[in-house]
Amino acid sequence: MGEKLETMIVEGGHRLEGEVQISGSKNAALPILAAALLTNEQCVIEHVPFLSDIVEMLAILRCLGCEAEHRSDGSVVVQAKDEKPITAPYELVRKMRASICVLGPLLARRKRAKISMPGGCVIGVRPIDLHLKGMAALGASLDIEHGYIHAEALELKGCEMFLGGAFGSTVLGTGNVMMAATLAKGTTVIENAACEPEVQDLAMFLNTMGAKISGAGTHRIVIEGVEELHGAKHRVIPDRIEAGTFMAAAALSDGDIIIKDARLDHLMAVLDKLSEIGVRVKRLAPENGLERVRIIAAKNYKACDLITLPFPGFPTDLQAQFATILCLVPGISLITEKIYPDRFMHVAELNRLGANIRKESSTIIVQGVDFLSGAPVMATDLRASAALVLAGLVARGETTIEQIYHLDRGYDRIDDKLRALGAQIRRA
Repeated sequence: MGEKLETMIVEGGHRLEGEVQISGSKNAALPILAAALLTNEQCVIEHVPFLSDIVEMLAILRCLGCEAEHRSDGSVVVQAKDEKPITAPYELVRKMRASICVLGPLLARRKRAKISMPGGCVIGVRPIDLHLKGMAALGASLDIEHGYIHAEALELKGCEMFLGGAFGSTVLGTGNVMMAATLAKGTTVIENAACEPEVQDLAMFLNTMGAKISGAGTHRIVIEGVEELHGAKHRVIPDRIEAGTFMAAAALSDGDIIIKDARLDHLMAVLDKLSEIGVRVKRLAPENGLERVRIIAAKNYKACDLITLPFPGFPTDLQAQFATILCLVPGISLITEKIYPDRFMHVAELNRLGANIRKESSTIIVQGVDFLSGAPVMATDLRASAALVLAGLVARGETTIEQIYHLDRGYDRIDDKLRALGAQIRRA
């Protein structure tokens, strides 16, 4: 699943109806896979989505001496066989920012790490300074030379640290420090830790491996260092961003969709905003142990103001998709981006489809229009790609989206799932 020059062609005007099952969370699975470096025993991770980012992470793990297999049932079996390699090279790391999360496990288990500065989506500056600050606090020596982070620590030592930056806490940074601290000597306290469900899921996996972590899901996480960790089995949480994207698709397309295996406690801000707009949200009884929610479009929607915030606030990763809904809502809506103030690459492309959006600093002003018109557009990042697909579902005529390899980084077969709901969508 490389960066192929594929396009996606969406024919607008088809109502979406039916059921869709949500895949495992990309943002939870990536650090959990990296955590397998903390032991030489076998780890089995279930419910791992089939995404190019996962392919890249498994390639990095193999480069670091692991055997890693993604099976057809969605489980990944990974085991560190050779614990000598410490280098995560540029050609692998450049494609995905989350690859930085091998830093903590390598330092904790192998005492050294050499990791290329990471790449990923172009959504504004996303520094890794808090990752480095956390490792330094645990006693690691760090240098950056020729585009590589060189880290070393004969022994990591627990400490109290404040992990805060210009835009609040760091999800990946919290996870990275948490992994490193599991094998540190003594107790580590992370103040201003990220509370996101993906951090909680990683902590659950680490505890299953034998770590002693408490407070995950709050702003204060306590990690009591242990001598060693062992292999474990774990099921990744459902992807709340994929669930929110399909909710937006139902709202936009005059749809009626039952979403299966979405953790509703991870989506309270999203469900609240949908209700505020006027979308009908019905919780259904669980089926085969999976939570279900029904999203039913309404005829008249209301404009709203939306602010992205760290969990449990409205997720930045759903900002572009909700901007697409509000393009067609009468009146003026304001969306303020508090996590990544530059994350508005989708605005110019939505305007090409006939939207009326104006950017003012870290806020966009969305004036509702009567309809969107299909046109060729360019995907610039993962979530902007999803927003353009959603716009294509309701635009008049055909929308051609270029550079859709971004989409395959974070959505497991999104075109197949949309087709099953009645969308007219194909790759070319």
